[in-house]
Amino acid sequence: MLIAQITDTHVKQPGRLAYRRVDTAAMLARCVEAVAALRPRPDLIVMTGDLVDLGQPAEYDHLKTLLAPLGIPMVAVPGNHDERESMRAAFAADGYLPAHGFLHFAIDDRFPLRLIGLDTVVPGEGRGELCAARLAWLEEALAAAPQRPTLVLMHHPPFATGIGHMDRIGLEGADGFEAIVARHPQIVAVLCGHLHRSIHTTVGGRRVLTAPSPAHQVALDLRPDAPSCFRMEPPGYLLHLWQQGRLVSHSAAIGPFDGPFPFFDPDGRLID
Repeated sequence: MLIAQITDTHVKQPGRLAYRRVDTAAMLARCVEAVAALRPRPDLIVMTGDLVDLGQPAEYDHLKTLLAPLGIPMVAVPGNHDERESMRAAFAADGYLPAHGFLHFAIDDRFPLRLIGLDTVVPGEGRGELCAARLAWLEEALAAAPQRPTLVLMHHPPFATGIGHMDRIGLEGADGFEAIVARHPQIVAVLCGHLHRSIHTTVGGRRVLTAPSPAHQVALDLRPDAPSCFRMEPPGYLLHLWQQGRLVSHSAAIGPFDGPFPFFDPDGRLID
């Protein structure tokens, strides 16, 4: 099974730019073109949050138009830029999202891997949360199929990355999450977004990965007081190959591209 992970697309309404500078729709179109050209073709697309920028229904309509050429099964979890009810309505026809409550899901019988999606959204805030109710849902979902190799999908990564301004809008409830995944060895990996970078670690003895964005990347600056800024580094996505009981993950760049890659603040102003 081949899975393409696309994250943090931040699509806006047609003709509008993210942060007054980034044409996220055009960059997603280039990502779609690159993924569609893959051989073998992916069996599944997973999108790990911040699908759109302002959570507006018109943005989800534009997103779906951009993704339509792929013609590949797709599942998505929400990020802090998504709006829960607008996303629920946009993907209702796909049948995997619940009609009410958090946008959690468990897909048991469509793919060689079981898929669990988590909703870490705190409406109106950048941070994420796995509250007691969400953690209880996860525990129950994992306990229901302890022998099935499982991928967990979520937007906010359950660990501190060292990028200070992103960690300040990180995941509350990460300790509870770590305790749960440590009890469930069927988890082969946890796939996340939010960081606009490829980062790898372990949590509770399980692999955790964040993916780059097909648009802008969060600047790699590990100073505790580093400013919030992004760079137009090479865009990308992740490919995950499941075979012979092992998940092998690849970073794929979307090119061509040329440096240097300047820094921008959240208002799109160039930083010298």
